[in-house]
Amino acid sequence: MNKPLSVLPLNLGLMAASPQAGAQQGGYRLPPAALQDIVDAARAPALSLSPQRNLVAVIQTPPLPGIAEVAQPELKLAGLRINPRTCSSSRFSFGTDLALLDVATRKESRIRGLPRSLRLSDLSWSPDQRYLAFSHVALQGEHGAVELWVVDIEERKARKLSPQPLSTVLTRGFNWLPDSSALLVHWRPAGIGKPPASSGVPFGPIEQDSTSDGHVRQLRTYQDLLKNEDDARLFEYYITVQMALVDVHGKTRLVGAPGPFSRTSIAPSGEYILTQSMTRPYSYIVPVSSFGERLEVRDMHGEVVHTVANLPLEEGLPPGNDAVSEGVRHVAWRADAPASLAWAEAQDGGDPAREVIDGIRDLVMLHAAPFREPPLVLARLTMRYAGIAWGRDDVALINERWHKTRDYKQWMIAPGHLSRPPELIHAGSYEDRYNSPGSPVLRADLNGFPRLLIGPGTTVLLDGAGATPEGDRPFIDRLSLTTRQKERLFQSAAPYFENVAAILSDDGTLLLTTRESPTERPNYYLRDLNKPEGEQLTALTHYPHPTPQLRDVYKEQIRYRRADGVELTATLMLPPGYDAARDGPLPMLMWAYPQEFKSVGAASQNTGSPYRFNAVSYWGPAAFLAMGYAVLDNPSFPIVGTGDDEPNDTYLPQLVASAEAAVEEVVRRGVADRHRIAIGGHSYGAFMTGNLLAHTRLFRAGIARSGAYNRTLTPFGFQSEERPYWQAPAVYQAMSPFNNADKIKDAMLLIHGAEDSNSGTFPLQSERMFQAIKGLGGTARLVMLPNESHAYRARESIMHMLYETNAWLEKYVRHASA
Repeated sequence: MNKPLSVLPLNLGLMAASPQAGAQQGGYRLPPAALQDIVDAARAPALSLSPQRNLVAVIQTPPLPGIAEVAQPELKLAGLRINPRTCSSSRFSFGTDLALLDVATRKESRIRGLPRSLRLSDLSWSPDQRYLAFSHVALQGEHGAVELWVVDIEERKARKLSPQPLSTVLTRGFNWLPDSSALLVHWRPAGIGKPPASSGVPFGPIEQDSTSDGHVRQLRTYQDLLKNEDDARLFEYYITVQMALVDVHGKTRLVGAPGPFSRTSIAPSGEYILTQSMTRPYSYIVPVSSFGERLEVRDMHGEVVHTVANLPLEEGLPPGNDAVSEGVRHVAWRADAPASLAWAEAQDGGDPAREVIDGIRDLVMLHAAPFREPPLVLARLTMRYAGIAWGRDDVALINERWHKTRDYKQWMIAPGHLSRPPELIHAGSYEDRYNSPGSPVLRADLNGFPRLLIGPGTTVLLDGAGATPEGDRPFIDRLSLTTRQKERLFQSAAPYFENVAAILSDDGTLLLTTRESPTERPNYYLRDLNKPEGEQLTALTHYPHPTPQLRDVYKEQIRYRRADGVELTATLMLPPGYDAARDGPLPMLMWAYPQEFKSVGAASQNTGSPYRFNAVSYWGPAAFLAMGYAVLDNPSFPIVGTGDDEPNDTYLPQLVASAEAAVEEVVRRGVADRHRIAIGGHSYGAFMTGNLLAHTRLFRAGIARSGAYNRTLTPFGFQSEERPYWQAPAVYQAMSPFNNADKIKDAMLLIHGAEDSNSGTFPLQSERMFQAIKGLGGTARLVMLPNESHAYRARESIMHMLYETNAWLEKYVRHASA
């Protein structure tokens, strides 16, 4: 698929707690100036390409927000984080300025009339490109609102469009009609009143039931769930919205009555609205994504003309990563038809262990307006439905995959000629990066719906990462769907890494790319493939190096072998000016994240590119190059389970073998001192860190951020482990570093967001791990970052995180002896 450009910065800040071993001191700390400079380095703007691909919206990325921003009021209901002041998600990121860049002339123009102190949350081009709508989160004292604004592209002028604040708790709150005449918006209902207040007196006991039907269900562990009826009424208050049509002149018309709409989408014809509404009963053990829903088709006045499905509350799925809901799922409009719905429907009750007739796991259905005739079968799949790229009546590409085996297939079907048999386009393993064909390129049509870019002779364009043993080399191919012949139009070449951001011409010869090298920051370029090789590139942006003081860091993509023969990859980074022969081995920080595979071949494949920019971010380990450490970033830690074997059955020996191989390689190269190496990671990488400290003496210290350490607290699976605890208790017990806390003899720093909402990494995990190590006489430190979730956002948090990490490395690694 063509990569979007309108990705706004998501992790805009972080925060922290006491840096002392006990609880007697507090306050945020600053790391050394060299690390502060990395945090405060200028950020590149985010870009959004227009439908006609000749203009780019440039959204300025702000500095990290302060803790006052992150610590705004927050409600935690049904797995949602809600800012009650603005009736929006509380964890959004925003832009602080908006401009337009002309692709042909490369001139940037200012937009007049933007709101003061712009906090741009979402934006969307009208299909005809005459307007650009965006939401602005306005804050005034203790009050706030999400406002809808629109930019007139010809006048380069912005104005507030909607008189009523938007509700963006579950959606972004606005979508263009296909003819660009108006937007369908989600308003906060006028006259809804104040949120329901709890009396403090219980309504009654909290009751939950489980009937012994013999059906096993996976129930992952979730945060922020409803706790009682007061929570349920508050939840209903914040998800209730009023649909309305607001034209480009500000004229409005209500669409139906207010309701708990979790999603609304307009048919390509502009005649119907597909709505999804939350239904009772709610649940105290699963989040909103598992609540019951009513799917209906409405006319443009809000009247229901067809009920698609009434989906019940779903408290867990059958065991296995290939388990899905029993009823209809993935209901959406067919992009290349006026008003047809498509969806998938499991034929095995959603249970991958159940036998099925003729091997058919999923049916993909098609139902055309006015919905009087029964739906038709579009495709019969032997694996799980994994999406469809619509083209026209005779061409669509449909995908299926099966996690258990990592198998993947892509078929060409003819949605307008259902008697025509499907044709296999590609089959293989989706973890086999070397043989990945790439994703079909999509382009928004005149109605704003993404469709296959189909060329003469029924050809499509494929956009791929181009993984090779020498590193990733992104490419664009032209594939004939009739002959299966491929033509390579473009491929990144050394000494640069060039990635295709968008296809600007229908034939794929004019590209918008990002181009970078180890010393050159990614910038946007126009590449015209019709010109001679040396004349193809035209620079569109000129972003300077964000950390020029680290321009000359050394980076190398290295390969080495594990004891069992599995080939491993890592990125070795060394401080500017360092010479191993002259300066000797350095203290080192390794940073990793294990990954499961079903084949040794896939696990041994190269990842990354030696020609990527030497980016030094505050979030990863590279920041500590500024403090004189060597860094081994993303060393492979593959956990392989071939055939019927599950990867985690041999998790520990494979984990230890990968760590031993990495240590031996950096020591062999003379860049790291064997006795001064630290290991670290975030989330599953923190879990890895705990295990390596418990089962090896390879590392002098560990840095574990936002991790989980006791797998009995995630008993219905974690990562790719699909067996519940009761099917594999020995695996869960062996993999839990908490159970081996008495073996941890080296220093472990635990950092965790105090409001972590990630399934499986409750803050309790770090608290209990710290208590275990402390009680057993080990060396550990726990830092809980107030108001932070799984990833940290506030500038104070990020600074404190770096302060703690640097102090830990200085104390236990830099000056360590053999």
